[in-house]
Amino acid sequence: MKRIGVFTSGGDAPGMNACIRAVVRGAVYHGIEVYGIRRGYSGMIAGDVYKMESHSVSNIVQRGGTILKSARSKEFMTPEGRKKAHENLQSLGIEGLVAIGGNGTFTGAMIFGNEYGIPTVGAPGTIDNDLYGTDYTIGFDTAVNTALDAIDRIRDTASSHDRIFFIEVMGRDSGYIAVQCGIAGGAELVMVPEVLTPISHVVETLKQGWSRSKSSSIIIVAEGDEEGSAQEVADKIKGQVDENADIRVTTLGHIQRGGQPSAYDRILASRLGLGALEGLIGGQKNVMAGIINNDLVYTPFEDTIRLPKPINEDLLRMVKILSV
Repeated sequence: MKRIGVFTSGGDAPGMNACIRAVVRGAVYHGIEVYGIRRGYSGMIAGDVYKMESHSVSNIVQRGGTILKSARSKEFMTPEGRKKAHENLQSLGIEGLVAIGGNGTFTGAMIFGNEYGIPTVGAPGTIDNDLYGTDYTIGFDTAVNTALDAIDRIRDTASSHDRIFFIEVMGRDSGYIAVQCGIAGGAELVMVPEVLTPISHVVETLKQGWSRSKSSSIIIVAEGDEEGSAQEVADKIKGQVDENADIRVTTLGHIQRGGQPSAYDRILASRLGLGALEGLIGGQKNVMAGIINNDLVYTPFEDTIRLPKPINEDLLRMVKILSV
C-alpha cells in the first residue's frame, strides 16, 4: 500500500485531531503517502482531497474539533454517490482509508468496502462511548470532564438556593456520559436510555432525599431517556412533589463536544490512529481499531455496528448507593 486517505465523519469529538496527527505521522514514518479528505463522505464525493505532510498536522494535538471538518452525507447513502466517491479515490490512486467516527461512519465504510473492495480501518471517534469493540472512544473522557465542570458549578447554585436541578447531557442511545457524570458529580439520580426509570421513581427518590434533610438535588438525564428530555421530565414531576419545590433545568448540549482534549483522549486517539493505520498496512479491512483491557484489538464493522455496549451494572448500582 503506497497511498491512503484519512477522514473524519459524523459528530466531532475532542481528540480527533490527535488521531489525524497519528495517522499522518505514522504514514510518513512508514513511507506511505497520505491524503486528507475534507468533510467526510461529502468531500469524498466532491473531490475535496489534499496531500498531507508531517507539517500538515503540526500544533493540532491540543485542538478540539477536526481540521478535516466533518459532515453527514445523504448523497453517500445512494449508489450514485458512492460511485462518485470511488471514482475520485481511484483517480488519486488511494488504496485504503482510515475512517474516524462512529456508527454511521462505519456503516458507510462497510457498505463502500463491500461494493468496491477498498479496505478501511476505523478509529472510534464519538463522545457517546457507545461502540462495541473498545473500552473507550475518542472524546468521551473530555466530554465527561466538560459536563462535570458545569455540573459542579450548578451544584453550588442548587445548594445555595435549595433547588432541584435536572441537567441534560448528551447520549441519544447511550447513558455512559450520564452515569460517569452522576458518579463523579454526586447526583441523586441518573436517567439513561438503557434502563427505564419511571417518573414515580424520580418522585420517590426526591422525597426520600428530603426525608433525610437534603435541601437540594441533582438529577442527570441522558438526552435519549425514555421519559424524555430533562425539561419533559421536570414538567412531569411538577405537581407530584412539594408545590414549593424550586425546580430548574439546564441542557448542556454541544458544549460537551468542544474544547481541548484531555491528556487521556490525546493518548487514546494517538494509539487508535496509529493502530488503525498499521492495521490497514497489515491487511486489515472493514474493522475498527479499539482498546480493550489496554490491548489494541480489531473488531469487524458489522459487530461494532450491530452489537450493543451495555453499561456496567456496578456503575448504575454505585449511583444508587452513593446518593443515600
